[in-house]
Amino acid sequence: MQTNIAVITDIHGNSAALKAVFADMENERQVDYIFCLGDLLAIGHETDEVLEDLQLRKNISYVRRNHDEDILRILNGREPGSKGEVREHHYWIAKHMNKRFMPFLSELPMKRKMTIRGKQFLLLHYHLNDQNQFHPIDTNPSLEKLDDLYENESADVVCFGHHHVLHFFKGKDRMYLNPGALGCNSKSIATYALVRVKEDGCIDVEMREVSYDNKEFLRKFYAYDVPAKESILRIFYGDQEIDYE
Repeated sequence: MQTNIAVITDIHGNSAALKAVFADMENERQVDYIFCLGDLLAIGHETDEVLEDLQLRKNISYVRRNHDEDILRILNGREPGSKGEVREHHYWIAKHMNKRFMPFLSELPMKRKMTIRGKQFLLLHYHLNDQNQFHPIDTNPSLEKLDDLYENESADVVCFGHHHVLHFFKGKDRMYLNPGALGCNSKSIATYALVRVKEDGCIDVEMREVSYDNKEFLRKFYAYDVPAKESILRIFYGDQEIDYE
């Protein structure tokens, strides 16, 4: 007997990718818990679809991050932290989001702890300082640097996202896991991690890549005239070929 936990992060408004990951979970294994580590919205345009898909599930524990926060600020009549074309993009996302999702987004915490089979998991979108502000992205992380950062932390597993590439470090005291961005990839794949906590407390981690058809999702950046679409498609989707027919 073991407990299976799916770790997902950075969905970024990509319902097509999220549906593919949920189907993979259902078809191949029993998932007892899902940890969702923020940036549910923006970059991708399928805002309401993503939020609807998530709310249909009852076993998800969430945290939120910058894109989610900026869109909430706009919806509440406040200034977002974003600038330039990112700011324009956030206003577009907020304008097209169904306001019934606002209470759900407002209740998401910055971080949370979960204890499963005696193992403590720390969930956050990215590393926080003492003022609950996010550290700049470390593009060259290491076990040593992460151990220094979390030297006073009691968690057995630290789960985070934000930096869209996969990271997995296993030290003497804890593991550090970033499964990579579920919704942003230069290939037509969606990524997540499956964490198995066994009866004896041992933890196994499996990284999953799920293929899906993203052509319609990419095409609609132009069909919907999404602000910052050229930059988004280049930076986050690797300028994949788009069929306009």
